[in-house]
Amino acid sequence: MSEIIAGVEIPDTAAVAEATRLAREMTSPLVYDHSRRVFVFGALHALRLGLEHDSELLYLSAVFHDTGLLTPFSDVEQRFEIDGADHARSFMLGRGFPAEAADVVWTAIALHTTPEIPGRMGPEIALTNLGVLTDVIGVGLNELDRSQVDETIAVHPRGDFKNEFLQAFVEGLKNRPETTNGTVNSDVLEHFLPGFHRTTTVERIMSAPWPR
Repeated sequence: MSEIIAGVEIPDTAAVAEATRLAREMTSPLVYDHSRRVFVFGALHALRLGLEHDSELLYLSAVFHDTGLLTPFSDVEQRFEIDGADHARSFMLGRGFPAEAADVVWTAIALHTTPEIPGRMGPEIALTNLGVLTDVIGVGLNELDRSQVDETIAVHPRGDFKNEFLQAFVEGLKNRPETTNGTVNSDVLEHFLPGFHRTTTVERIMSAPWPR
């Protein structure tokens, strides 16, 4: 029997079941509950906006989107979004998904913290970003049915989400602060990490090895 949250059906596929199990094991309750809320909110926005989408791809994008925060999956130092995107693509290709589908999920995860661009791309990419924005900073929250929002939170509680989520960012990025350059993540480190000063674009231009 399929699981339904706030009228949204969780895709009943082997990949979704395995991804859910991995997310529970790899991440924390904070990230797991957040990721599932992102899926539900993204799906609710899809209904509101009339966006047709592949529910399985949206779920995989949502459930893997923050995995790179807690455990970097790559052998090189890179943005946490790319860690999660790389892991999701490897997961999908290893289970027989077409490369095109894996690329959609990779892009959705890699761009999920990037302002404005995801909304101009395919539905799974746009909805992943919108689900993240709704759960993290409340974008589009007032456009959703409050009873559906409340039911989602009852299944996947927020707890002290704001403080715990910011702390998860600090813990996941403090050992690779330079990977946050040019991203919203640098705001978090500059606020919470003592002694961290992000290198601005002005500083990079002015220190470039050109005479002028």
